[in-house]
Amino acid sequence: MADAAPAETASATQNPSPNGTSGAAATSKDISISWTDPNYKPPSGYLGNLSASQQKALDQFRKELQDEGHFVEERMDDSTLLRYLRARKWDVALAKKMLFDREKWREDFQLDKLMKCVLEFDFKEKKEVDKYYPQYYHKVDKEGRPVYVEKLGALNLTELMKITTQERQIQALVYEYEIFERERLPACSKAAGHPVETSCTILDLKGVGLGKFWDVKNYVQEAAGIGQNYYPERMGKFYIVNSSWMFTTIWSVIKGWLDPATVAKISITNSNDILKQQIPLENLPADLGGKCSCPGGCSLSDAGPWH
Repeated sequence: MADAAPAETASATQNPSPNGTSGAAATSKDISISWTDPNYKPPSGYLGNLSASQQKALDQFRKELQDEGHFVEERMDDSTLLRYLRARKWDVALAKKMLFDREKWREDFQLDKLMKCVLEFDFKEKKEVDKYYPQYYHKVDKEGRPVYVEKLGALNLTELMKITTQERQIQALVYEYEIFERERLPACSKAAGHPVETSCTILDLKGVGLGKFWDVKNYVQEAAGIGQNYYPERMGKFYIVNSSWMFTTIWSVIKGWLDPATVAKISITNSNDILKQQIPLENLPADLGGKCSCPGGCSLSDAGPWH
């Protein structure tokens, strides 16, 4: 879902090309998925549907990065640059600062070392962690997005900290973000027949009280900051389900960590019906109102087009 962009006349909108790039020539590597869905139309502000001013901002952003020697082709294709522009309301200077902040964080976090090979980050405790804090990708929604489920209500911090650390949890989170971008999204795009750039997230708060939330507050805040600041515009849909009466207090804290555009994408409900509208029943885990019961449990199946 794109952030609000300046209003433009219809004639300024670019027509999509077969490979998902805009009409203007691009010097970076773009999404090369061939669209097989004849009814697909990119949202405004995405490749294939750029207004004249949006295309100008993209061209300027790319040129400045190239002229200043900061352009990294494998990480700065046009779809990526557009995410930063949308996140910063098409202000090139602010988008560039956000990108530079991300590159510095990438270096500080030693992300290239983390992703060098699977052996560099072996989250061997994952199966045990799943017992005390389930967080997992599972199949796709009706728009082809990978579905991410996080069960904060199942958290048992005492047991969790016996088998892992917050640092390891953050490393696992970043690793999953990278796999999400490098493997899950391309596979989902191929399966859907059109570019898929965002996720559908379900945050299950069943059983969450103030005490449990405060136990994990620092981790949730750090995780939210990483997603918002270093992986912008990756949230398509976000559902908070099974919240208690005291969630108003919790939500007032969480909202303070997020920018208004992110908050606007979040739906809060105590009914699973909204999930059934967004996610095919055969893809939605049974404990969330669907019909999927993967052998060994949905949370460890990693089922989806990426396999």
